Amino acid sequence: MSSGSEPRMPYTAPHQDKEGSQTLEGSHSAKDSDLFSHPHEFPEGGLAAWMTIFGAFLAQLCGIGYTMSFGVYQDFYTQHYLTNETSSAISWIGSLNTFLVTAVGLVSGPLYDRGYFYHLIIAGSLLQSFSLFMLSLSKPDQYYQIFLAQGLGMGIASGLVYVPTITIVSHYFQRKRTLAMTFVASGSSLGAVIHPIMLNNLLNGRLGFGNGVRASAGFVSVLLLIACLCMRTRLDPPVTPANYIVAAKKCIGDAPFICMIVGGFFFQTGFYYPLFFIQLDSIKHGLSVTFSFYSLVILNVSNCVARVTSGFIATFTGVPNLVIVATVSASVLNLGMIGLSSLASAVVLSMMYGYFAGLYIAMMAPLVATLTPDLSELGARMGICFFISGFGGLIGTPISGALLTSNYTWWIPAVFSGVVSVTGGIMYTVMRFIFVRRQIKEKHNAQLEIIDIVS
Repeated sequence: MSSGSEPRMPYTAPHQDKEGSQTLEGSHSAKDSDLFSHPHEFPEGGLAAWMTIFGAFLAQLCGIGYTMSFGVYQDFYTQHYLTNETSSAISWIGSLNTFLVTAVGLVSGPLYDRGYFYHLIIAGSLLQSFSLFMLSLSKPDQYYQIFLAQGLGMGIASGLVYVPTITIVSHYFQRKRTLAMTFVASGSSLGAVIHPIMLNNLLNGRLGFGNGVRASAGFVSVLLLIACLCMRTRLDPPVTPANYIVAAKKCIGDAPFICMIVGGFFFQTGFYYPLFFIQLDSIKHGLSVTFSFYSLVILNVSNCVARVTSGFIATFTGVPNLVIVATVSASVLNLGMIGLSSLASAVVLSMMYGYFAGLYIAMMAPLVATLTPDLSELGARMGICFFISGFGGLIGTPISGALLTSNYTWWIPAVFSGVVSVTGGIMYTVMRFIFVRRQIKEKHNAQLEIIDIVS
């Protein structure tokens, strides 16, 4: 994968100079001073950099982009393929997949820190392709087959790829890191546009489930092959990789980081409800089947626009501020799912929720970076954060499915999802308040040190 003649640079932790923007603030070590005296260590572009970003973009498109398309499967399984199972049981397939995408970061994060980038990418790509082909062999009403292939196998595969493809950005970018990360993250939302269109036409068309999933598997396999060929590491791993136990102990005393994890748990508990159920919701409210197939697509197109634009917006607002706006707005729209009853309401909710959901997803990794004083621990902190907050996504949609019941009482899961999401938004607000106070205090102490030195 990697050329033997390729020049490699020692790992150096980047520094942030603005709240919530591309770099980190609050670290004043000699290592950071050296970084500013050698800006050429971060090329901020070039063929290798953009090829790597493109490869990471494709990996996200095939990984979490496929996971975010589960609403198509939720509808198809409920009405045709797993008719003996409840909506809650079917939701466990998608929720486990979603949880593992981030939870496996607890393993892939430290492995990435130790230099196993290529091993993770290749293993994840092969497992993703294998799991999809195994899914195509699953038989109707054989829940365990689908659960193992789609819930477990694809979840682990996407999880192996997710953290490395986000953190590889820091090998090439410092000033433009948030912008580059949001471009990579936009791959998942583009995938969540392409895959639902493809799957709805394949599963409900002439090919049927088996051949339709195999066609999808072939498409994903080709894109993952291109992704593996494009991505290159540039920095050597740290001489002393981040220790998860040490990093976890640091996190316990880091109030903003703890608030971020708690906020992520609550918000993600309600976050996936529209993504999993909006297509089924539209059909059950009497909207045309053709439109209902595209309701999830409309949501994800808006999601894609948000991810592309989020980097530019964050430059002006700061990452924490943008996360608060996104979570509070998405929570209100989650409650608005109660009013979905017409074509117009479905379009408006899909577009608006998709946009704010996209802002949130795009800012997840930059927010962790913002709250990480030493970026040599970035992989470890991402793994810890995504693992714990991911439990919200694991339990959220099954609870919503159970509240929905077989009578399809739509307002109950909408209220549940909206309330827990609002709780998450409040925790993010508390996180920002503590973070800003800490920054002000550190700046004041630094000024006092300078005055003491001068005097």
